[in-house]
Amino acid sequence: MGGPVALKRFPHVFNNSMSHYSGGIMDSGYEKRSSQKQLKLSLGRCPTYDVALVKEQIGRLAEAVLLKPSSGSICLIKPNLVTAGGPGFLACSQPEFVAAVAEWCLDHGCRVVIGDSPAFGSARRVMALSGIAEAVKHLDVTLVNFTRPVRVDLPGGQSAAIAREALECDLLLNVPRVKAHSQLYVSLALKNYFGVVVGWRKAMHHARNGEMGNRFEELLVDLPGVLPPGFSIVDGIVAMHREGPMTGTPFQLGLIAVGEDPIAVDTALLEIIGADPERSPLWLECQRREMAGVNRSRIEFPLLKPADLAVEGFELPDHLKPVTFHPGRMALGTLRRLKHYWSDH
Repeated sequence: MGGPVALKRFPHVFNNSMSHYSGGIMDSGYEKRSSQKQLKLSLGRCPTYDVALVKEQIGRLAEAVLLKPSSGSICLIKPNLVTAGGPGFLACSQPEFVAAVAEWCLDHGCRVVIGDSPAFGSARRVMALSGIAEAVKHLDVTLVNFTRPVRVDLPGGQSAAIAREALECDLLLNVPRVKAHSQLYVSLALKNYFGVVVGWRKAMHHARNGEMGNRFEELLVDLPGVLPPGFSIVDGIVAMHREGPMTGTPFQLGLIAVGEDPIAVDTALLEIIGADPERSPLWLECQRREMAGVNRSRIEFPLLKPADLAVEGFELPDHLKPVTFHPGRMALGTLRRLKHYWSDH
C-alpha cells in the first residue's frame, strides 16, 4: 500500500501535539440516520472458520444490507485484539475470520488496513502472536498500530483520543467476536468500537468515568457517531461465554451478523443468545436515549430472523464487576504497552 493518506474528513488544529476535532457527529451519524429509517440486519449460519465459506457468507449477508465497498476506497478492518495470545486465543478475533473479511474487501478493489488498539501490547504484536498476521500474509493488506491520537469532542460533552487511522478511512468495518463481559455483561458490536480510542487512554476512561453514573457507557455509545461510515461484521461462529472478555469458555454459536447500526446488531444478538438486554449497561444507555436500534420493531431482517438462530445454554455473568480500574492496574498496563512498543521498533 502507498504512503499516509491525507486526513480529509474534518478540519483540525494542533493541540499539545495531538490533532483536535470539534464538530459533533461526523459522516456516519448513526444516531441521526437510525431515527429516520428501518435498520437492516442480515443474519446467517456459518458452522466453521473455513475462509472460503466465511467469505461467501459475508458476501451474501453484505449484499442483503446493501454493503458494497467502492473500488479504491480505504477500508479499515477493526478486529478485537484485546491482548496477545496464541493462535485460536478466544479473547481475540479469529485469524481466519479476519482473513475472510480482508479477502472480501480486496475482491471489491479496496485498499485494506487492519488495526486496533489493544488493552495490552501493540496491535501488530497481538496479530503476530494470535495468528492473524500469518493468516493474511499472502494478501495485499497493511497491519497498523493505532498510535496517532486525534482528540475528538463527543456529542455527550466528553472527548476521546481517537486513532487517526479510524478517522481517515472511507469505510470502517467493525469485526467483533461475541463474548461475555465481566463488567458490561456482553461484548458485541457496540463495545468493540472502544478499540478506536488510543492506548492507555482507554484505561484512563475506565478509571475516570467508571464510578460516575453512566459516563463510561455514554462515551462508548457516542463513539460510532463521530467515525466515518461503518458496518459491523460479527463473528458468532465460536463465541465466548460464562466469563470474559479475557477468559471464558467456547460456545458454538454458528452464525455471522452484518449490519450498519451496532445497537440494532447488539439487540438481535442479545435475543439470539437468550440474554436480558436490560442487564447490559450499554443497551440501557441506548434505551435511555431512545435510539432506534433498541426497538425490535425498527429492525428489518432480510434473511434469517433471531428466532431462527436462537440458542440455549449461553451463560453470562450473574454479577458485574465495577467498570473502574485500580491505579495499580493502570500503571501495570502502561508498562506493558511501553515494553511492547519498544519491541515493535
